[in-house]
Amino acid sequence: MTSTPFSSARAARLAPSQIRAVSELGMTLPGVTPLWFGESAWPSSTMAVEAAVSALQQGDHFYQPNSGKSSLRDALCQYLARCHGQTFERTRITVTASGMQGLALTAQALIDPGDEVVCIDPAWPNMAECFQIAGASMKRLALEVVDDRWSLDMNRLIDAVTSAVKVVIINSPSNPTGWVMPAEDQKALLEHCRRTGTWIVADDVYSRLYRHGDVAPGWLALATPEDRLVSVNSFSKTWSMTGWRLGWITAPAELESTFAMLTEFNIAGPPGFIQHAGERMIIAGEPEVALLRQRLQAGYERVEDALNSLPGVRFVQPDGAFYCFFAVNGMRDSLEFARSLLHTARVGLAPGIAFGTAGEGYLRLCYAQPVELLDDALERLVVELRRV
Repeated sequence: MTSTPFSSARAARLAPSQIRAVSELGMTLPGVTPLWFGESAWPSSTMAVEAAVSALQQGDHFYQPNSGKSSLRDALCQYLARCHGQTFERTRITVTASGMQGLALTAQALIDPGDEVVCIDPAWPNMAECFQIAGASMKRLALEVVDDRWSLDMNRLIDAVTSAVKVVIINSPSNPTGWVMPAEDQKALLEHCRRTGTWIVADDVYSRLYRHGDVAPGWLALATPEDRLVSVNSFSKTWSMTGWRLGWITAPAELESTFAMLTEFNIAGPPGFIQHAGERMIIAGEPEVALLRQRLQAGYERVEDALNSLPGVRFVQPDGAFYCFFAVNGMRDSLEFARSLLHTARVGLAPGIAFGTAGEGYLRLCYAQPVELLDDALERLVVELRRV
């Protein structure tokens, strides 16, 4: 009798998370400060909690429209108009159960097996993986460090995005590097993709966590409603709602029914009481966003000062998100190095190799933490990094 594998070939090709490889070890050790995951340490606003509780008490316990609550979709249209200076119709908005699900739905909507997709590395591994699960063939372009800032060679990108490329994925501000694509480069790529017929999929979850302004340069300020652009966003980062699993897609209206069907066949929509909490934060949560950015700036300054003091560390200034992605001289195996720091410094960092081969030699530190916690962790980390 011939045995067959339990999982599909597609599932068998998936690589385990190397961030989890560090975090799961770190969780077994006493006294480890966890700076490995991409979430802030502060709980969600009481406004979100009270809105969800109120919705539950009022009986919001049932299935929702596949595209999301109309009131939340309308609130998102108004929010996007404030951020990007454009008008948005409800038909362009699909509410999702997280930014991750938004990316997965987008991959399912756009990708046929064998389609070419261009992705910028280093990159959050889940982003590219969901397109590979859908059958995409990935082409990767690496960011470079120029004058201690992350930079992308636009000539290389334009050359890579041919008419054979179905999708180019841009995460700006970027996880893990904090790189932000300048508006002039976005405009140039958008015009090029109009000629090639290539879709731009923008992972915009960090768009409000921009270190030089209220909103990072964004595609939604440049594109027309008919452009082949899908923007994926989330409540997780800007509103500290990682555990709520709520996000949204902004896309051409022609994709509304496609996304509705895919949602129906995935989860039949996020719970209504969670959507109600998201709506409350979209409408009244700007003070919470401002407070988070103040906290992130304080954390960033602590990390910048500590890492810049180390001769064996190359600090690269991020322009957005809430990570420092720094190089360590002589480090050849970032996964093993991150594991060793759990024992020696009792600090948990994400290994650069988790974000693709272009990330090897780097470590990612999430500074979305209270300064007291960061000061304590950095004191221990600096002692170990001075040894390299």
